[in-house]
Amino acid sequence: MVAATMLFAAADTLGKHLAMLYAVTMILAVRYSVNLALVALVMAPRHGAALWRTNRTGLVILRGLCLALASISMLLALRVMPVAETVAIIYVTPVLVMLTAATVLGERISRLGWIAAALGFAGVLLIARPGSGLDPWGVALSLMNANLATGYHVLTRVLARTETTMALMAHTALVGAVVFISLTLALNTETMPSALDAGLMLTLGALATAGHLMFTSAYREAPASTLAPVNYMHIAFATILGWLVFQQLPDALGFAGMALIAAAGLLAAWKASR
Repeated sequence: MVAATMLFAAADTLGKHLAMLYAVTMILAVRYSVNLALVALVMAPRHGAALWRTNRTGLVILRGLCLALASISMLLALRVMPVAETVAIIYVTPVLVMLTAATVLGERISRLGWIAAALGFAGVLLIARPGSGLDPWGVALSLMNANLATGYHVLTRVLARTETTMALMAHTALVGAVVFISLTLALNTETMPSALDAGLMLTLGALATAGHLMFTSAYREAPASTLAPVNYMHIAFATILGWLVFQQLPDALGFAGMALIAAAGLLAAWKASR
């Protein structure tokens, strides 16, 4: 899990660099194509046609679209936002998943859950407060990412009852590749990457795919309650890399907001483990 969060933070940092130079649709077209190729290369020899077999295809595609839209909102946010603050805001997702599960799946929210929700939203307000210097559009895109990721996670919980993990991974990669290749061709992007930047786009796809594979493998080796706190290493790695690469660090209130969001996520995870 530590390795996965480090790879995610590296992918975020690399994504910010590329998003400031090229169309995000082209970057994501390369990323998801690499993702699809690696998933097929690793899984197809073992699973064959089962890799593409689904029971609720419509919901599986909707889940893939949620992640594709989350990916584009993330890169657009990173184009105008520091890496640390962007990643911290999207980590309000566990709280949103808890609130959405109560509405959609009928799960009960305890007093502890409401405290976690309050802490999470207070953290977002501290990070995105007036005078923070953050781009309002970037903050809105980060919050959009958190909401789309919430839909992705809730659909994952629903589909886990009828679909295999490998089929969900394959269709996520396929939907993303189709969406972003189509958008890139439709928008007729004129600025083509240099050989170095094309290599960086391929690297971005490899980092993201390897991170997701490690993330999935971690949950086969340890319970969610053990791994949940380690997820928040993503914020720490994003802060370090944002400082090293872009010389961007949150201010004191920004750090306080990041700590509140992490505390909210940990409370939500602890409630779930109980």
